[in-house]
Amino acid sequence: MNEPRVTLYGRAGCHLCEEARAVIEGVCAELGESFAEVDIDTDAVLAERFTEEVPVTFVDGRQHDFWRVDPDRLRAALRT
Repeated sequence: MNEPRVTLYGRAGCHLCEEARAVIEGVCAELGESFAEVDIDTDAVLAERFTEEVPVTFVDGRQHDFWRVDPDRLRAALRT
């Protein structure tokens, strides 16, 4: 299986993270992609970097969105 193209950085108990996960799951399923999820609270560097922006979405290793995930914008990024 290929490396996931989408990474979701978030934290437990974050309602925006739950909403972002649902969008990412749906778009990835639709396009046959996979995604990885990272809890920023398990890494001090990530927690410091992203604490005010979670959820943060990366596509192909580059930051794509934070706070909210737009499904059309994510689809477009994954089609390139």
